[in-house]
Amino acid sequence: MGWKTIVVGIDDTEASQRALERAADLAQTPDAELVVTSAAAVLTGMAAGHGVGPWDPADSPDEHRAELAHARDYLRGRNVTAEFVLGAGEPSDAILNVAEEHNADLIVVGTREAKLLEHLMSGSVSRAVAKKAHTDVLIVH
Repeated sequence: MGWKTIVVGIDDTEASQRALERAADLAQTPDAELVVTSAAAVLTGMAAGHGVGPWDPADSPDEHRAELAHARDYLRGRNVTAEFVLGAGEPSDAILNVAEEHNADLIVVGTREAKLLEHLMSGSVSRAVAKKAHTDVLIVH
C-alpha cells in the first residue's frame, strides 16, 4: 500500500532515528509526501504567566530545530523531499495535530523500553499516538 502523506515524530533518541529511517523508506514512492515534526514543550498556567515565556526552558525550541536540521541532513542523503514542522506542546498531541493539519495517511513513531518510573510518570508517546490517532500508525521498535 502506498501512503500519500506520512508524518513522522522525532526527538533525540535512537528509536526516533529508526522511525525516521522507516518513514524515509516508505516515502520513496513518487507521490509520497513526508512531514517531519519535533515538539517543544509549552508552559501553561502560572509558569507561563510569570514572564518565562511560552516555551519550557528545559526543552527549548532550539533543541527541536536542531533535531529537524539533523533529520533534513539525513533525508538529503536519502533523496527524500520533506517538510519540517516545529510542533508545540505534549509530543503526542503535537504529532497528532501535525498529522491532522496535513491530512496524513500514516503516522510513524519510534518506541523504546521506558524505565518503570518514567513510564508511570509520563506514559508513552507512541502509545498515546496510537490510542488517539484517526489514521494508521506505525510504531517502529
